[in-house]
Amino acid sequence: MNIKNIILVALCCLLTTICHAQSSRQVYYYTIDDNIAKPALRKTEKAVKEAKAQKAGYLLLELNTFGGELDAADKIRTLLLNAPMPTMVLINNNAASAGALISIACDSIYMASGSSIGAASVVDQNGNIMPDKYQSYMRSLMRTTAEKNGRDPDIAQAMVDPDIAIRGISEKGKVLTFTTDEAIQHGFCEGVANNKEEVLQQAGLEDYTLTEQKLSWIDQLILFLVNPVVSGILIMCIVGGIYFELQAPGIGLPLAIAVVAALLYFAPHYLEGLAQHWEILLFLVGVVLLFLEFFVIPGFGVAGVSGIVLIVGALVLTMIFNVGFHFKFDPDFNGAYEVAKDLVIVMFSIVAGFFAALWLCKKVITAQTRFGTIALNTELTSEKGFIAQDMHLQDLVGKEGVAATFMRPAGKIDIDGDLYDATSEYGLIDKGCPITVVKFENAQLVVHKKAND
Repeated sequence: MNIKNIILVALCCLLTTICHAQSSRQVYYYTIDDNIAKPALRKTEKAVKEAKAQKAGYLLLELNTFGGELDAADKIRTLLLNAPMPTMVLINNNAASAGALISIACDSIYMASGSSIGAASVVDQNGNIMPDKYQSYMRSLMRTTAEKNGRDPDIAQAMVDPDIAIRGISEKGKVLTFTTDEAIQHGFCEGVANNKEEVLQQAGLEDYTLTEQKLSWIDQLILFLVNPVVSGILIMCIVGGIYFELQAPGIGLPLAIAVVAALLYFAPHYLEGLAQHWEILLFLVGVVLLFLEFFVIPGFGVAGVSGIVLIVGALVLTMIFNVGFHFKFDPDFNGAYEVAKDLVIVMFSIVAGFFAALWLCKKVITAQTRFGTIALNTELTSEKGFIAQDMHLQDLVGKEGVAATFMRPAGKIDIDGDLYDATSEYGLIDKGCPITVVKFENAQLVVHKKAND
């Protein structure tokens, strides 16, 4: 090797060293200051991706949470454990439940004065402790995460299980929670830091470059739409819009509202990798079956029930982390709780949307505006010069016949070989079903399905 080549190699090594030194001083910083759910997961995914692209030397998370969804916390934990750069967390006030799991997944933990970490038992929405199979899964997550980062796994388990007692640290019957000083004393915290600058100072980083996470308006919109509360409202709009459209066939505003709500529901979940093609297809097939049941197929049977099942199933599965029907959980944790929780959200939203549609339908039709009511309430009386329809139809009251068409609820009836327009007073009547004319009201024959003898 000649002198020229030696100089070139030396220069390359020097440039590599300089670039590495610059990247090692670059810190990517983001915050989670809310319940652990899909928005927090999205922020972490974005943080890890951007920090990797920028070749940052460190990833710093400022955390303040009382906990949240276990599946989202597990995903965040995995992202932090597998991050290609050292990770640090600043606990600013609270890191409870799912927040404790996320914290111990980081390489270094710093806590502000007066903060706490622990109380990681799995609870339901009412704060009640879940059965042991859920606690078992959380214990294993806490233990393996602590072991991977060189922390005491028994202490991590004691944050979940009140039956675990550690001499001099926690008593049996109480879930372990550390204050800042206790966490430092027992090796679960590197030091006290009240802001990100103090964290980086204690970590020995000087002359660093700090990059703070900035969310675009699209990111903020997606974070808003994947919130479970907003998802529930969108489901109510979908159900309400479909119900209105079934009551007044045709393309109108209710269908437009349902379509927009469905797009706002599925689009952000699809972009997040939660909703897959087959889940969206299930929803569309369910809607088609429901419309076929109401407008094409007489009665309410297999198509209608199948449509409802597919719609509900698609809405639930969209909210769950899964690939096909493989749920992202530990083998000991069958995912039943997460499925049940999202099913409750969907069913509650559907029922609420249905009753809201009923109430809104009544209010809209009877609402008094400057132009009058939407529904026509004008009475056409003979005193005002209007001629009534053939009153001989009154003589058909009490007569029996059959439904000549499917009555939904209006249709035609056959009495002694003559066809008449009529309306079912209660429910739908299949074609060919025996009927009885019960009254003549508003120039319309009203019928009941004939009871079986």
